[in-house]
Amino acid sequence: MAGDDKADDKAFVGGPARHVPVLARAALEYLQPRDGGVYVDGTFGAGGYTAAILAAAQTQVIGIDRDRDAIASGAGLVEQAAGRLSLIEARFSELEQVVRKFGHAEIDGLVLDLGVSSMQLDQAARGFSFRFDGPLDMRMGGAGPSAADVVAHASERDLADIIFTLGEERHSRAVARAIVAARQRAPIATTAALASIVARVVRGKPGAIHPATRTFQALRLFVNEELAELAAALDAAERMLKPGGRLVVVSFHSLEDRIVKTFLTERGRSAAVSRHRPEVTGPAPTFLPLTKRPVVPDAAETSQNPRARSAKLRAAERSGAPARTEGATHLLPRLPSLAAIAGGA
Repeated sequence: MAGDDKADDKAFVGGPARHVPVLARAALEYLQPRDGGVYVDGTFGAGGYTAAILAAAQTQVIGIDRDRDAIASGAGLVEQAAGRLSLIEARFSELEQVVRKFGHAEIDGLVLDLGVSSMQLDQAARGFSFRFDGPLDMRMGGAGPSAADVVAHASERDLADIIFTLGEERHSRAVARAIVAARQRAPIATTAALASIVARVVRGKPGAIHPATRTFQALRLFVNEELAELAAALDAAERMLKPGGRLVVVSFHSLEDRIVKTFLTERGRSAAVSRHRPEVTGPAPTFLPLTKRPVVPDAAETSQNPRARSAKLRAAERSGAPARTEGATHLLPRLPSLAAIAGGA
């Protein structure tokens, strides 16, 4: 997510940065970039974190983003970095393959800034926001089924499950019924059309979020498989971070934060040992937590950037213990299959 903090603009490579991400200072403090280190910005976006890492030390940075426009817009920063920055269009779940492609066996740090970027939200054609009428798309990478496809083909039950689980919308069944009824009359192809349908069954209150906010959030998370991407990235981080390497994750959704928190809690302790067999020891912790509680933006940052208000930062340091073999998929909620819904299109 984007921020507007301008206090440290002069520190960025090539002069002022056009984008400063949420909790930028805290992220840099926990990441602790050092000369000669290799760092991955798994959500390059407008390059805010990357620019800060490059400015903090003589580092090498690999920037990953599934959004082709974000990678293209980073060409100027690549030039300014003079060989210290490589950008690649990929999902951050592909972290391990990307790092090895650039010739590195391990990395010193990884930062993930989850969710949709301000650039994506502000482009009507991307279909992420009901603030601008546009095609009901929501795909970060432009491939695969769109939100319009899901709305058109998912069953009423699946729609309700998606909206309830990922949007935490208590009126999810009513929203799903309204969507199914509306699509029988005409395709739901625009953000304005969907927002209008939701607003008829979810009553907004003065000063509260728009009635369609939770439904849009749920569809975006589902279409981009964002929680599964996060779980895969955490697994890859455990394998690729060298001992002493740092992981920093900024999340904006309670489900994302819960996955990060639970993963770091599980990896931060030894496996349970039976009191009847005290000689049996479990695997050693693979991560040492650096944040007992999540770091959140202060009042100054949220006043400058209201989108920062839900941000939470968690950080941990990789221990020298071998990576565990079990993955993080057990942390994911049960959801309908995007592939199955798309297959019915």
